[in-house]
Amino acid sequence: MKIKMGRPELLDTWPEFSRYWNQACSKSVEEQTTLWRTLYMEKYPELLSKQLQTYEEDGLDWKEIAKKIFPSFSSRFPQMQKARNNIIRVYKSIYSKAAKTLKLHFNITFVVYVGIGCGAGWATTYKEQPAILLGLENIAEEKWHTQQKLKGLISHEIGHLAHMAWREEWQMFEQAEKDPVFQLYSEGFAQRCEHIILGKETWHLAENKKWLSWCKRHKSWLAKEFLRRIEKQMMVKDFFGSWFNIQGRKQTGYFLGHEFIRALEETRSLRKLALLKADNVRKLGLQYLNALSNKPFE
Repeated sequence: MKIKMGRPELLDTWPEFSRYWNQACSKSVEEQTTLWRTLYMEKYPELLSKQLQTYEEDGLDWKEIAKKIFPSFSSRFPQMQKARNNIIRVYKSIYSKAAKTLKLHFNITFVVYVGIGCGAGWATTYKEQPAILLGLENIAEEKWHTQQKLKGLISHEIGHLAHMAWREEWQMFEQAEKDPVFQLYSEGFAQRCEHIILGKETWHLAENKKWLSWCKRHKSWLAKEFLRRIEKQMMVKDFFGSWFNIQGRKQTGYFLGHEFIRALEETRSLRKLALLKADNVRKLGLQYLNALSNKPFE
């Protein structure tokens, strides 16, 4: 992949979504789903393909997922519009900060769209270039439509792209994240980059002010539970993503991953720890989790 150098680009599909929704909002959810694909998303075939493939890989029917999401579009339309407007206001300044702090030298395409729940932010490629897909339906669901939250989200996703670029891995990176330890490392790295870019610990994904203090108090327990699931070959999705939770707290894996990265930073530069081989990541991750799980609650 030949990467373009050094500037942010924006693909804003909101006008097309608005035209589609004006026609579809009063129709049945089945008709809305069909028209989402034919009137709106088929104008962006790669974007459509990425979303459908995500659910196909998990053995899920995207239309059934859509039926659960589309009924909220009318009530969340104002938040989606605010999110879209705020993304336009902040994406260039965040790119500029990231370019300085992480020394980025590649172009990023920011894709603003309304999808079928594949994530508020998705670091990937689009038209063979580094890209961040910003799903307004998930952003509105999480109430991340404010400029402050969006700055954190965008910075986090830029961290993923920096990680991929430094490792010279794109498609293979997403495959590597299927290993729960590598996912912990990857998400922790991106969370650390969010804080570096913005110059403070922002934690855009925190549900409330009590979230961080709870995670800190239960850090040992979180490590023990993460390890237990790995050992029993259970899924760790409850630690990640907006639709899952651990003891009622969402996104705790991002905190745990961030703590792992901070531990690695004690003996390595950010760039060096970004380049760790996958087998070494797993070894170091398991060592960290084992050591942490034997500590009492703080």
